[in-house]
Amino acid sequence: MQYAGFWLRWIAYVIDSAIVGALPLIVALIIAPIFFASSRAVAILGVIFFIVPTAGTVGWLYYSLMESSAYQATLGKRLLGLKVTTLKGDPVSFGRASARFFAKILSSVLLIGFLMAAFTAKKQALHDLIAGCVVIRA
Repeated sequence: MQYAGFWLRWIAYVIDSAIVGALPLIVALIIAPIFFASSRAVAILGVIFFIVPTAGTVGWLYYSLMESSAYQATLGKRLLGLKVTTLKGDPVSFGRASARFFAKILSSVLLIGFLMAAFTAKKQALHDLIAGCVVIRA
């Protein structure tokens, strides 16, 4: 297996972030007039109880469904010829892909979690280590 390096993974992440960010933005633009036509409190509640959960759910489903699909990759990873696999090279399950997605929260909080991909032998970030995954060149 040829492991994908930090910079390739980062470019894929930027592409995927643009894709994942677009859908909640579109939904927000359609729904926003309902919330913002009312009081400021209703607008804040709309953001807290609708837009934030929508963005989180879209991200989780996008990454988990795509990485556990036959392609084994998000659109950003596919564009760069990358795949997410288990340590043995097998496809990941939806559960493992979900664990990897939620472990990215810890990678984000610690920041070093993402940078670990530049320094570990298998180029694994913290969330890859937690979920037992690697990102490889297809």
